[in-house]
Amino acid sequence: MAIEVRIPTILRSYTGGAKVVEGAGDTLADLLADLDSRHAGLRARLVTEAGALHRFVNVYVNDEDVRFLGALDAKLNDGDSVTILPAVAGGAFGFAAAAAIAQHGAAVAARSAVAAR
Repeated sequence: MAIEVRIPTILRSYTGGAKVVEGAGDTLADLLADLDSRHAGLRARLVTEAGALHRFVNVYVNDEDVRFLGALDAKLNDGDSVTILPAVAGGAFGFAAAAAIAQHGAAVAARSAVAAR
């Protein structure tokens, strides 16, 4: 079963920069476990330790919010499209996202400087 998953920019460091990845699973929880086996650490950015979706993450299956489809129990079918989006708001996540982007940019700049030598 192939399911297309669109990855937001902030999480692409887990997918090697890929905007779209494929995964498999009968439910969203199964899909996230499969993705984590291929892209270590991704699931932890989306699911709390208590086993629920982080509230600052929006996930859509075929453009429908999973909150109305059963959250992590949302059923998936072959050919479905899953979109992961960070919630658009201020607060701690906005600061964490900005820090992660700045850190990533600094790491890329450092690698470029070393390569240029």
